[in-house]
Amino acid sequence: MKLRQEMKLRNFSQKTVKSYIYYISHCLKWSRKSPRDINTADIRQYLEHLADTGVSASTLNSAYSALKFYFGAILHRNFFVNIPRAKKDKQLPTILSKGEVVKMIELTKNIKHNCVLKLLYGTGLRVGELVRLKMKEIDFARGLINVRNGKGAKDRCTVLPKSLVEILENQARIKKTDAFLFTNGRGGRLTEATMQKVVAQAAQRAGISKNVSPHTLRHSFATHLLENGTDIRYIQELLGHAKLATTQIYTHVANSNLQGIKSPLDV
Repeated sequence: MKLRQEMKLRNFSQKTVKSYIYYISHCLKWSRKSPRDINTADIRQYLEHLADTGVSASTLNSAYSALKFYFGAILHRNFFVNIPRAKKDKQLPTILSKGEVVKMIELTKNIKHNCVLKLLYGTGLRVGELVRLKMKEIDFARGLINVRNGKGAKDRCTVLPKSLVEILENQARIKKTDAFLFTNGRGGRLTEATMQKVVAQAAQRAGISKNVSPHTLRHSFATHLLENGTDIRYIQELLGHAKLATTQIYTHVANSNLQGIKSPLDV
């Protein structure tokens, strides 16, 4: 299939490939037309149909990107000159306090799960990056973790928490350099779904009512660094953001920006 081959040659992630194939197939099924018969109006109506079902702006834009790639790059049809992307909602990320993170970690007694929480919060890794982390990518000498093929197929480095060096060195002694850090009982790597469950259960044990996911710990990592005075451009590098504007959202949730301001109720 030319579509799948083209995505592979462009080094699209498996997640992107799966998403693109889903929306392309769904659009064709919904329109009841062959790819050669679909026109601009059909694409508009399909995207409007998705919007009417209440999907998020992010989901709409994922469908938009999939269809633009298929009809533009594969079939060489220019449908998207007058079809706008959905405007994303500017929602602030959910941030945990340092105390909430500590409580989640302290109440998680399973050693592997405890280490998952510490690495998500202590490094700012995306959950997909953590499940793919291999022993050879932990640089003990330099105190860094090398992130290979992160979002956008980019490599970067992030900090290796000193408090985790001993436990990770123990793993390095018993695992091959090419082995995944986190594995299941069958020898395969731990899945994203498992890590998401670990985080959700830890938040529940800690009595946190916020909607907490692995990405919440990444958001908290960035916000707490900013509150501690770390330059935002360093945070951008650690997170692997292509644009500084993406990182700047944390300036809106960092309490250091509100210090010294008194509520009129307290004056």
